Amino acid sequence: MPPSAETGEGRGLDLVPGGRGSVNGMSTEKELDGLLAEQRSYYHALAPDYLAQQLDLPDLAGMADELTEALDAFGPAGSVLELACGPGVWTGRLLRHATDITAVDASADVLGLAAARIADERVRFVQADLFAWRPEQRYDVVFMGFWISHVPAERFAFFWAMVADCLTPDGRVFFCDDAYRTDDELIEGPESSTIERHVPDGTTYRIVKVPHRPAELERRLRELGWDIAVHPTSGPCYWGSGRRA
Repeated sequence: MPPSAETGEGRGLDLVPGGRGSVNGMSTEKELDGLLAEQRSYYHALAPDYLAQQLDLPDLAGMADELTEALDAFGPAGSVLELACGPGVWTGRLLRHATDITAVDASADVLGLAAARIADERVRFVQADLFAWRPEQRYDVVFMGFWISHVPAERFAFFWAMVADCLTPDGRVFFCDDAYRTDDELIEGPESSTIERHVPDGTTYRIVKVPHRPAELERRLRELGWDIAVHPTSGPCYWGSGRRA
């Protein structure tokens, strides 16, 4: 049976503050909710051209090799939860190791791209807002490809508490991401994690892009009770793996 997109049922959750002050300069939850809604709209609008987009990163091919080699060495076996799966770029790689995959994303259009690419009955696609979703089961592995930089500092701890709820007692985490932001994206200056990006028709959207540094990210996760080692690549990408401490 081919994979299908399902609608996830979000539950109301209390926010857990994510850091020491707001990187985004957000003064109200309403403003933060508005920014995250704009971020979802960006990926919805980008969906038709998503796979044609190219990150303007130095040595992109080399870093991609580093990330995929790290993931294969990690070995995401068993039941895997892929958060913010996008068009399924990483889903096929995960299938080399996983018994089954639940792939979650907020965009129905992007999930449609993923389902068209990954015709495998071991994959179940779920449409849901990751800041309001709770899993129906626990997983051996949670994977996040180029997602954690889009989690606002204010919801960082809340998000990682949700990740913990997704894992079996011995469950593991793997993520990869980049800290690359161009000068013209920094509409609120280099100290802000709110940036501006545009889709091919020229429409602009504000999104979250936190430029995590590996050592600082590792320290922050340790404070939240995680034993995760974060490794830099030869360029602005990084990857991390581990489990609850």
